[in-house]
Parts: sequence; structure tokens; C-alpha cells
Amino acid sequence: MTIDPKTELRRIQISLPATGEEECEAVRESILSGWVTQGPKVAAFEQTFAELHDVPHALAVTSCTTGLHLALAGLGVGPGDEVILPAFTWIATANVVLYCGATPVFADVDPVTNNIDVADVARKLTDRTRAVIPVHLFGLCADMDGLRAVLPQGVSILEDAACAAGASYKGTPAGGLGDVAAFSFHPRKSITTGEGGMITTKHADLAERMEKMRNHGAEISEEQRHHGPSPWRLPDFNMLGFNYRMTDLQGAMGLVQIGKLEQFIVERQQRAEAYCEALADLSWLRMPVIPTDGRHAWQAFVTWVDPAKAPMSRNEMMSILNDRGVATRPGTHAVHELHYYRDQYDLKPDDFPHARDCAANTMAIPLHNRMDDDDYAYVTEAIRSLG
Repeated sequence: MTIDPKTELRRIQISLPATGEEECEAVRESILSGWVTQGPKVAAFEQTFAELHDVPHALAVTSCTTGLHLALAGLGVGPGDEVILPAFTWIATANVVLYCGATPVFADVDPVTNNIDVADVARKLTDRTRAVIPVHLFGLCADMDGLRAVLPQGVSILEDAACAAGASYKGTPAGGLGDVAAFSFHPRKSITTGEGGMITTKHADLAERMEKMRNHGAEISEEQRHHGPSPWRLPDFNMLGFNYRMTDLQGAMGLVQIGKLEQFIVERQQRAEAYCEALADLSWLRMPVIPTDGRHAWQAFVTWVDPAKAPMSRNEMMSILNDRGVATRPGTHAVHELHYYRDQYDLKPDDFPHARDCAANTMAIPLHNRMDDDDYAYVTEAIRSLG
């Protein structure tokens, strides 16, 4: 395929949600039922999600961000505590630590996997470390065995599994690799409820505490109260909580989407492998890691532009590709370079050189379940035509 941007311009988005009539009908049924806040659809979605990820407890929330916050609060993280997290991640991973009054401590990342560098985590541990948040970035699980090997007893692991629905590590699904995990259903993720998230855990006591905290700290849920013998009696509140409940409209949509997750990941895996094969001979473009001991969820296909070999800068490439109708994005942020964290903690770009370089050189290219063969061929040829 030869690209002539004047005559063959397309518009291929970096990501699009794969939704249709089934999702519309599910939401319609929920609306007509009269129960639109958290209720039976959310409960069914939670059960299905938990079964798929081989964990006993799943709690739907308003977003992955609120899920991470709720998880830290449920673990008892607060002022005086430190939480270690990767410097290359979406800003929410750091923000939730501050929401709890704790101190975020950044660790650098592995430049090949983009995930947290276990050796740097070990260097950052102190007697104030309460938790570590490994991020399964772009759908690739972090080095969980390595992480466990360096963590002392009493330090909790909160998986930021925003991108990792359906991923696994050495036979264990994401969501059951630590003490607690949070997933995202934002439209850029493999499955979506618009906004929304899910918390998973193997610990019954933690699940019970978080369930109360997501509903203002109420002793029983609204559904339990309305279906109980005394629906007129208001619940008691014995802890400080939040309003992080998912609506049944989202739960209904999520039930349809979770049924398609396996198909979506299989398709993305096939497309990712095709990209790797088609672009393998470009010496200046490194392909993402495909794990041999787990399953990549392929939330995104994130390449690395080698500045020493590339015919132009990463940003120049992104600009040209945009003009040719191919959307791209940097992988994510180097959080320590963002103004708030840079100024608040007096951080320098060189403090986390791999995170700095990942932010400067990663390039996500389109990968989603609404692309067809021609779209992938067009993207591939657009990249190859750069030089």
C-alpha cells in the first residue's frame, strides 16, 4: 500500500470503544426497571468479573482512581506513611496517595517493559513504607515475584491494573497478584462502562471494609436496605466513607462488555503480533515486550522510538502521522516531570532517567477492536514511510 495523504487520508483513532446494540439494550432494560443506582446489575457484574479473574471479591466503583483511593483507605494508609510507585504512570497512581495524606515515593522503571524497577523499589524502602503500587502498564503485568522478594512483611501490594483486565502473570490473573487491585473501564480500555472501575481482593475483611467505605461508611447497602424487612429504617454509619458506587446503568453495560473480553483480547493479541512482524525490520522502532510466562492484555500497543537511530524525533513522527490520519500518543507521563510533583517535591528529570526517557520516546499506535485489516495496513505503511 502506498500512502498519498492528499487522496487517501483516513482518520484512525488511537482507541475506540467496541460497543453496539447489545450494550444499548442492556442499559435500556436497566432504565425501564426503575433501578438505576447501584443494584442487581452491579452485583452481577462484580460476580462475573471476580470469577473471570479468579478472586473471591470484586467491588464496582466510579473509576479506577476512586478504586485505588478506596483500596489505600481500606488498607489504612494515612499521614506518616510512604507508598512506592513507578515514576512512569498516569498521574492518578500518585494522586491517590496524596488523597490519603501519605507520601508518594517514586521508583524508576525498567526501560524494556516500562514497568516498575524492582531494584529501585528495594532502594526506596524505609520503615515508613506501607504499600507499593506496581502498575501493569499497557496490559503487561509487573515483575510480581521480584517485587515480593524485596518487600518486608507488612508492606501491602496494591496492583494498579487499570490496563490489565484479562491479563495474567505465571498462570495467575491480574487482580489476584497482590493484596488488592483496581481496574479501569474508561473508554480507552479493552472493555468500558464509560467511566467506572473495579476493585478485587482475596481478603474478606478488606472487601467488607471497602464495601462499607464506598457507600459513605453505611453498615448495609441501599439494595440490602430496600429489600430488607425495614426499608424505612436508615442505616448506621460507623466509619468515614465515600460515595464511590457504580450505577446499575454502568453495571448492565459492563455485564455485556465482560462477556466480550476474551474475544477482544484474542483479536488484540493477533493484531499486536502482526504489528511486530510487519515493523520488525525498522531498527529505530522497538516493539513492546510479549511475555512468555503470562498474558498481555494489550490495552495499548506502545513502541519505543530510538532517538539515536530514528530519522526524526518522536514528536515529529507523531505530527506527520497525525497529518496522515493516524492518531498516536506518548505512552504516558513521567510523573516526576509534571509541574505539581516537580515543584512539590523538588524533583529533577534526571532523578528517574528511565521514566524520563520513556516519556520522551514511547509512542502508542492504534490498537482497538473496531479496526479492520485495511486500517492496520494503513497504519503500518504510514509508519514505514517515515524512513
